[in-house]
Amino acid sequence: MNRVLAVWRRVPAWVGDLLAVAVAVADTALHRSGDDALTYGTCVLACAVLLIRRRFPLTAFALTLPAALVANIIAAPIIALFSLSARSRRYGLLVVCGALFAAAEAIGWPLTSQFTSEQDRTAVSFVYQFATAAAPILLGQLMQATADLRARITEIEAGRQHERELYAQTVLARERNQLAREMHDVVSHQVSLIAVQAAALQVTATDPAAREASAAIRTLASTTLEELRSMVLLLRAAGTQSPGLAPQPTASDLDDLIAASGMPVEVGGELPADLGLTAQRAVYRTVQEALTNVRKHAPGSTVAVWLWSDERAVGVTIVNGRPTEPPLGLPSAQLGLLGLRERAELLGGSLSYGSADGGFRVRLRLPRAPE
Repeated sequence: MNRVLAVWRRVPAWVGDLLAVAVAVADTALHRSGDDALTYGTCVLACAVLLIRRRFPLTAFALTLPAALVANIIAAPIIALFSLSARSRRYGLLVVCGALFAAAEAIGWPLTSQFTSEQDRTAVSFVYQFATAAAPILLGQLMQATADLRARITEIEAGRQHERELYAQTVLARERNQLAREMHDVVSHQVSLIAVQAAALQVTATDPAAREASAAIRTLASTTLEELRSMVLLLRAAGTQSPGLAPQPTASDLDDLIAASGMPVEVGGELPADLGLTAQRAVYRTVQEALTNVRKHAPGSTVAVWLWSDERAVGVTIVNGRPTEPPLGLPSAQLGLLGLRERAELLGGSLSYGSADGGFRVRLRLPRAPE
């Protein structure tokens, strides 16, 4: 049954209407009881109104009753009654319509025949015709129940999908909390030890340069702990109202970043005053990552930072020379530049990097109007 209904739903509406009319015409040609003008007129009307049975099912059924009464045709009234039942939940109306169809078929034309001696046969015929009318009524109600069940199943599936999404969010929240705990317990502990050792060295060192370097290390460790705290709070805020991040650095903080690096850096150029905050943060993070890489892989080299802009784009270029000291050998995940490239692509720009005259060059290009 479900397969038949599925196939029928794929049939265009106009094809179904023409098929219904064709069946009604065939039934009329086979079963009409008379060749007079009244019989032809009611039969033509009954077949024609099947074209409006989808929009006006009750009117279409009512207009098929004269043909059932005069010509005793059965297909057109049955099709119209089925269409009415498939679109109406007024059970009393459906029972009345079924009774009218049974009466029209049982009484026949002319109406005076009901007062003849065939009254018993008319009553039996009414019962049989009413049973016949029950078939399209029940079939139409079955189609309505099938549609309701299908809608209910869709609703249940949507609810289950929502539950799966909530469960996935819960699992993600647990994983984020676990990551936040690991970051807090491991990374913050190590950075705190660095800050403590730097403070102790700052107090005990006699060389002014050593005290200054210790103070810089302590400041950098404190800044790292503050940013780590913001990241932990953000991870723990999954599924809740975010507490917000600490103020993010912009292009105006580049001077402080370069001064804190402790390296000889030549800075030139400038960025537009109206550059968006997102682009400014991208420039800042690019310079930060480039200086970090120089400190790890090319210590002692000269660094040049050039801020530039034109009519279509803005950006920054960082170039370092040959290292004069051996690399520090610090661990590296080699993901910093990849993350910067992804950030640039999200803003509609690009990041390029590679060797340049024995050193290394990083170039960020961003459009003036971010995509």
